[in-house]
Amino acid sequence: MSYPQLLTPEEKLADAKKLLSLPDIVVICGSTRFMTENEADLQETTAGKMVVEPGCDMKPPHELWSDPVEAEALKVRLDDLHRAKIRLADEVLVGDYIGDSTQAEIRYARSLRKPVRFTHPEVDPNA
Repeated sequence: MSYPQLLTPEEKLADAKKLLSLPDIVVICGSTRFMTENEADLQETTAGKMVVEPGCDMKPPHELWSDPVEAEALKVRLDDLHRAKIRLADEVLVGDYIGDSTQAEIRYARSLRKPVRFTHPEVDPNA
């Protein structure tokens, strides 16, 4: 007697996206210090893809991260949120500057077998 294979959470998500007729989802990764993602967002959106990107840049002063302890806790939450965006996405698009955080995001995406593209292929750390 054979038993049906249970779907992984990733397979369930892929099935749900198909049932909902969702377009491909691309998440933009890269340093917020060099936000050049607007052009990438424009290109991906006009190509019919849903674009998800970092929601805020913590470099400029702001009351939400003015306290150093709160800022560190917020950074941890934002990193967790961005990894969730990577899990949701069908592919990852990396901007033109790759720092330590972006390298970690690339490794994470590749560990999930997500396709990773670069707006500037010459910055691919694996090239």
